[in-house]
Amino acid sequence: MRRTVLALGLALLSPLVAEFLLGDFPLTSLPFLALLAPTYGGAALLIREVARRAGLGWPSIVLMSLAYGVFEEGIMTMSLFNPDYAGAHLLAKGFVPALGIAVPWTLFVLGLHTVWSMSVPIALVEELAGPQRTTPWLGGAGLAVTAVLAGLGAAAMTFFSYMNGHFLASVPQIASVLVIVAALVALAFRLPERRAASVRRAPSPWLVLGVTLAAGVVFEFQIMLPGPLVGVAIAMLVLAEAGMAVLALFWSGGSGWRGAHRVALAGGALLTYVWHLFFTPPLVPSTPAMVLASHLVFGLGAVALLAVTARRAQIR
Repeated sequence: MRRTVLALGLALLSPLVAEFLLGDFPLTSLPFLALLAPTYGGAALLIREVARRAGLGWPSIVLMSLAYGVFEEGIMTMSLFNPDYAGAHLLAKGFVPALGIAVPWTLFVLGLHTVWSMSVPIALVEELAGPQRTTPWLGGAGLAVTAVLAGLGAAAMTFFSYMNGHFLASVPQIASVLVIVAALVALAFRLPERRAASVRRAPSPWLVLGVTLAAGVVFEFQIMLPGPLVGVAIAMLVLAEAGMAVLALFWSGGSGWRGAHRVALAGGALLTYVWHLFFTPPLVPSTPAMVLASHLVFGLGAVALLAVTARRAQIR
């Protein structure tokens, strides 16, 4: 029963972080979880279960999370290639005609899915799991049901996205996305095993939290730069994403790396969404009072979840 609760918790937390804590939807859109939970939650649970069953570590989970992001934005919504997706003109800055993508948007949206849609929810629920942090939570039947629901959710999102704009990427673009997704998943299974922790000490969890928050500021604020500064925006995205990836690998290889550090890393990302939430208007019409109430509920809920997770990690 406990493992089932953990699995359901991850299936719900993933879409709540990915869309509601991001600020896209207010409280009145919570019924939309019926579509988002199989899509986001199903994918997060599937990634986590496959990785843990295969004995894979966090680098592999991150690679599979990136593969999900490529699949969602390249196949399900096709926002990587759609110049007028949601009427937002996402490809206006840094567009590369030969590839049919805009570099800033591609780096930004893939970072969103890799870190927040998948990795952060997985990390937080695993820390809440205690001794079952790295053990499978689902049996064979549960894994099969999760895969089917994730597939149905992906199909539903693809259908609704197409009906919203009637845009289709070209055959070469779709084929490229599928090849990249397959390559990322294959690489996730081929990564070498991590060596034992070195004599170098892991940093303080507070330092990990502070650096992660700073990287979140860099990641989010680049979007405010005007078109002529697209090169600066790209550099900020690369600094935030690649820099944190390198630091996380370096830090976690030190002795003393434990649950408090993992919570600090995931928590810094989560708190980035909390402050960003109050600067983000929802995608659906809503009154100012409902927007504020939604921001407060989702923001305080995220802080409370982080506090409980951090305390549980400290107790262990």
